[in-house]
Amino acid sequence: MAKHRIYTTSVASVYPLYVAKGEKKGRTKAEVDQIIRWLTGYDQKQLETELERRTDFETFFAQAPAPNPSRSLIKGVICGVRVEDVEEPTMREIRYLDKLIDELAKGKAIDKILRKP
Repeated sequence: MAKHRIYTTSVASVYPLYVAKGEKKGRTKAEVDQIIRWLTGYDQKQLETELERRTDFETFFAQAPAPNPSRSLIKGVICGVRVEDVEEPTMREIRYLDKLIDELAKGKAIDKILRKP
């Protein structure tokens, strides 16, 4: 099976789009970073380093220090795809992130986005 082109795309090239999507709806870069850190376990310095290195999505998720076990609670449709049905692990992680950013842009409370009880 051919790899999706997104796998070799740098996270840094998409990151400004995530930030812009949030900011357009009154959210902040800090909230975007918080979501990414929650999902992956990177701390802020590590996240910034990965962005500076222009790490691709496949490596970014494969080397994530502590993928959040609660990420499996992320449900719903993004880009016409139900995230919980995505079988390929890297694509599922990308869709999780897309879904969380979408929820942020729709005004959902950060505690709800991060699946906190």
